[in-house]
Amino acid sequence: MPPTSLTGAMFLGTERRTGAGPALTSVDPRTDTVLEPAYGSATPDDVARACELAERAAVAYRATSPERRATFLERVADHIEDLREELITRAVTESGMTADRIRAERERTTGQLRLFAAEVRDGAWAEVRVDRALRDRTPLPRPDLRQRHLAIGPVAVFGAGNLPLAFSVAGSDTASALAAGCPVVVKGNSAHLGTAELVGSAVAAAVRRSELPEGVFSLLFGSGTETGRALVADPRIQAVGFTGSRAGVTALTRTAAERPVPIPVYAVTGGVNPVFLLPGALRDRSAVLVRGFTEALTRDAGQLRTRPGLLVAVDGLELAEFLTSAAAVLAAYTGRTMLSRAVRDAYDRDTAALAAVEGVREIVAGRPGEGANTCVARLFTAPAEVFLAEPALQDEVFGAAATVVTCRNVDQLREVAPAVRGQLTATVHHGPGDADTARALLPLLETRAGRILYDGWPTGVEVGHAMVHGGPCPAASDIRSTAVGTLAVRRFLRPVCYQDVPADLLPAVLDDENPYGLRRRLDGAREPR
Repeated sequence: MPPTSLTGAMFLGTERRTGAGPALTSVDPRTDTVLEPAYGSATPDDVARACELAERAAVAYRATSPERRATFLERVADHIEDLREELITRAVTESGMTADRIRAERERTTGQLRLFAAEVRDGAWAEVRVDRALRDRTPLPRPDLRQRHLAIGPVAVFGAGNLPLAFSVAGSDTASALAAGCPVVVKGNSAHLGTAELVGSAVAAAVRRSELPEGVFSLLFGSGTETGRALVADPRIQAVGFTGSRAGVTALTRTAAERPVPIPVYAVTGGVNPVFLLPGALRDRSAVLVRGFTEALTRDAGQLRTRPGLLVAVDGLELAEFLTSAAAVLAAYTGRTMLSRAVRDAYDRDTAALAAVEGVREIVAGRPGEGANTCVARLFTAPAEVFLAEPALQDEVFGAAATVVTCRNVDQLREVAPAVRGQLTATVHHGPGDADTARALLPLLETRAGRILYDGWPTGVEVGHAMVHGGPCPAASDIRSTAVGTLAVRRFLRPVCYQDVPADLLPAVLDDENPYGLRRRLDGAREPR
């Protein structure tokens, strides 16, 4: 079981070190109270040391058997659960979220670690292909060719502010990188330093218990600008996992691209997640739509990258009734605490800028909650012509604010769909008489979003094999990948072909005896289990 007393120290492999850089402290957003202990920022030497250890560990760690690596991931999950209420209490204090919300996120975090463990054991991620030699083939013989997917090397992971467990120290980016066989260097999010240290202690304990090289995991603290840039610029880092603001992605991507050897940045930023409310749905189940929309919008004070920030519907009586009912619900909504004063201030600025756009009308503002940094829910409307002409209406507002785009008719609604920028999600609610429009929207939206929903709401990202949490730019930095689900492991792998390599020199996964029992493609055909 990992130690649970907070020290303010980083994890540089097996070494605990207090950073000599400027001290950072988390703040309870409910009261703006500074929390102890202070965390010294990593120096450039600390960053270099973590990356050096990760590079040293890379070859041995990627060569671990699927069973050993899977057991390690399960031990990380076990140790996180061993932290019990200490972890819950600290995460609540640093995030302002409820204990039930944090417990649910802990379950998601440990669940995805165990899901990746099962995926590692399955072995499909390795995508082993063997084309056996045909020495007598004419006119040219075929050499012996064997392919596998290989871990790319050390990965830098940046903890997300809005998901202190599920997208942080042992969250999806870390879990998928470790599953791929990549050492990880995490830069903890400064909003929840104590939570990061606690989870870091769980990962470090699992590394020791599994007798893995110490550089498999390190945890650094420091500013995103200085420490983050130094981490991404280090030549030993081979990829980056990030969830956060567009500005943060832009800065990291620039640093990654300016290296002598550029590296990929796998980032999720979010967007407005458009929801198309078709006429039949508004006629058939308006009350249900109001309830689903307002709950999804205000969940976690709107601080989810998948909240529905844009509704698109045909103007008319049904939409007017929907707006009246939604406005009544939001007017009575008492704002929840946001993650920090900076997040709340940004929300206030962004909603004020939205309200100032010519043609945009605010129809309701909710009530501020008690305590510091609460979110006031806001609902706006704008004609489709304004939306099509004003790019700012597609900018993400991180919080419980949404804009309803009103269309003259269904044809104009169809015109709005292809004008939407890249998104994590796009949703269609349809009812009687909407089949043709719903069918026409699907090929438009699948070019704009990583996940398409019908008759649902985008909040709540299931961690499974078929999930895609990504999408076209600007929602994510790489259109080909996902940050959630077992497919996320592919971000940190690359194919390698071995031609005529002697059998005694081949990696175990390519051995004819198939010691790990992986499902392979042999001479073009899938082998049965």
